[in-house]
Amino acid sequence: MMVRVFQSGKRKLFCAVAQFFIFCLCPVFFIMSPLSAAVIHTTLPYWASISASEAFMRSGPGANYPAIWHYQRPDLPVKVVARHENWRKVEDIDGATGWIASALLSDRRTAILNGVGIQNLYAEPSATASVIWRAENGVIGRVSKCRENWCLFNIRGQTGYINSRNLWGVDPNEEIK
Repeated sequence: MMVRVFQSGKRKLFCAVAQFFIFCLCPVFFIMSPLSAAVIHTTLPYWASISASEAFMRSGPGANYPAIWHYQRPDLPVKVVARHENWRKVEDIDGATGWIASALLSDRRTAILNGVGIQNLYAEPSATASVIWRAENGVIGRVSKCRENWCLFNIRGQTGYINSRNLWGVDPNEEIK
């Protein structure tokens, strides 16, 4: 048996507005949620970077596992080698592997200089081009383009080309557009 509830004009308007928000706008919140906003990588391994100013690498995929490394270097590149729910197994430049919460990682492409001594950054993607910047081993920058083993590398707004063999965070012969 259905019972009809009569409502005043104000209450009827309020209910209509509430129904509009529930049925029309709620799906927008789910679509824009952080879980669905993250890029889903279908192939492993892939490159990511630490997005937080502080991140713990753990021995297993969960906050209940002990921390084995404490990172305090945003934009540090990591190689994601496995997935488990909201955790990613990563490898860092020193070869350490462990699990980091996926919320602490970004798809922003970064790399770290891993050559010997001071590295030259060139005006063009060629070792014969003029040197416009120099940077030390261990400096982190953002990678925006890579082609034919040369990457455009941005260190805090200073941009130049560097050979990809001097970067950890880019695969050999990888093209980034």
